[in-house]
Amino acid sequence: MQELIIVKLGGNAATQLSPAFFAQLHAWHDAGKQVLLIHGGGPQINAWSEKFGLKPVKKAGIRVTDAATLQVTQAVLIGVVQPQLCLSLSQHGLPALGLNTTDEHLLVGDYLDQAIYGQVGAVKGVNAVALKRFLTDHIGVLAPLAQTEDGTLLNVNADMAAAAVATAMHATKLVLLTDVPGVLANGAVVPKLSPQKAAQLIATNVITKGMQPKIEAAAHTAQVVHEVVITDALEHAGTIVEAAIAG
Repeated sequence: MQELIIVKLGGNAATQLSPAFFAQLHAWHDAGKQVLLIHGGGPQINAWSEKFGLKPVKKAGIRVTDAATLQVTQAVLIGVVQPQLCLSLSQHGLPALGLNTTDEHLLVGDYLDQAIYGQVGAVKGVNAVALKRFLTDHIGVLAPLAQTEDGTLLNVNADMAAAAVATAMHATKLVLLTDVPGVLANGAVVPKLSPQKAAQLIATNVITKGMQPKIEAAAHTAQVVHEVVITDALEHAGTIVEAAIAG
């Protein structure tokens, strides 16, 4: 079975990619591994929202998304962040392919909690057959948007989207690439994070609300995916997230 590596890029991380990042993608691709990048775009969405007079609001690390914010999010993810990423990959000799949910219903979702978050979804289904076909010859660059069964578009937290895709496709490795070198406690990277340790760090406010969705997504994904890592660079060990106990 062909190995699949999924890398989630935050909006900040997507604009600060190092030569080592592209070298690692080359190494994986040349070794015959399939590679899928799932990108966020938080800072860019914030900036464009403010241009249109929309105040960004987050609850528990999730962007509250009304109809206007959804339009901005869709435009920024597919029209700004994704093309920039694809261009960077192409400039480094990598075969990039921009993807979103409208390509053969790649991500099917349902409302996370419409009363609280608005047009925010959780991924309920992944078109793994189509994704594998797209990744045969390309490095995929996927926006974290899903659609309901009737075609309603939903914004999805990029960490949760990456976790859902990695789980559904039984990825070999999931890397959550962010702007910190891992989960930090007292200024030092926590090399391995168990669910018990995560709960302790959340209770003492060491892990903040912005990091909580990332931790939760990573812990559940680790039940299926062999290696789940939070780091700021592919060449850094970062924090290995251990599996949450099912049930």
